[in-house]
Amino acid sequence: MILSLCRARSVGALFLAAAALAAPSAHADDTYPSKPISIIVGYSAGGANDLLARLVGEKMSALLKQPVIVENKPGAGSIIGANFVAKAKADGYTLLMGASGPISFNPALYKKLPYDPQKDLTPVSLVGTFPLVLVTQKSNEETRSLPGLIAYAKAHPGKSNYSASSASFQLITELFKRRTGTQFEYIPYKSSYESVMAVSTGDATITLADSSPAMQGISGGRVLPLAVTSPRRIAFLPDTPTLKELGIDMNVELWSGIFVPAGTPAPVVQKLEATLKTVMDDADVRKRVEGMSITPVSSTSKAFAERIAEEIPLWKKVAEDAGIQPN
Repeated sequence: MILSLCRARSVGALFLAAAALAAPSAHADDTYPSKPISIIVGYSAGGANDLLARLVGEKMSALLKQPVIVENKPGAGSIIGANFVAKAKADGYTLLMGASGPISFNPALYKKLPYDPQKDLTPVSLVGTFPLVLVTQKSNEETRSLPGLIAYAKAHPGKSNYSASSASFQLITELFKRRTGTQFEYIPYKSSYESVMAVSTGDATITLADSSPAMQGISGGRVLPLAVTSPRRIAFLPDTPTLKELGIDMNVELWSGIFVPAGTPAPVVQKLEATLKTVMDDADVRKRVEGMSITPVSSTSKAFAERIAEEIPLWKKVAEDAGIQPN
């Protein structure tokens, strides 16, 4: 009888200990958020990531009943903003509107980053993907189809070049070169819009540009779209095939998503994940995001992390194969 009583007390103590351990998580879930939330954007105001952050923040604020403040911390290819959040308190009140550049591409482009994208940040959810559009000159009859472009580049390697506005676009085009067996010389430009305009004037043979500046050139009749890099055709270019449809094994999208510092309590991450799904499923949000030539999406934290884990080694390998030395 005494032994049974001791066992009962031991079991009871175990239950109490388990309850005590579980209490902080439950408490975090019940009370979060209890004060304003900040979304850090590593780019200047007015860009796609900034506009996305403000739209998402507005809807999050209504759902979470707390102000959501967007703060711009531009510089160094968004390294400053990403590092700020990576070093912030892991309590769910400092979020990053992170882009594929500082998360998936920078590890291939920098020998030393002040943050580790996989160890110092926890992905919460994607909010938008940016399909790239391969555009070429309208005046060159030989490059007005993808097979024609590939044949032209192989026949005229000295005349074939591509414009790109950043190392991320350079890496994506280098991947395109390897998947098509072509050679295009790289010409750097300051912006995607300038890259598109370089194609329109004949200074560049092709560019792979994000959809918004690409659409400016296409709608103005300056350049010709040959393909999109997304897994499916995009709503605003329904007649433009994917690279996959044309037999090129390449599926690439830039993206933006919400991150929190590593170590943020799981219930807080889960609450933010669920909130972002509601936000991105909202018809008004989807319409406004699509109006920016961005595909509105959401994801689980786990699926987002898996995507990043696949992308980082891919771009490191592309950079190594192309002889692009990290800074």
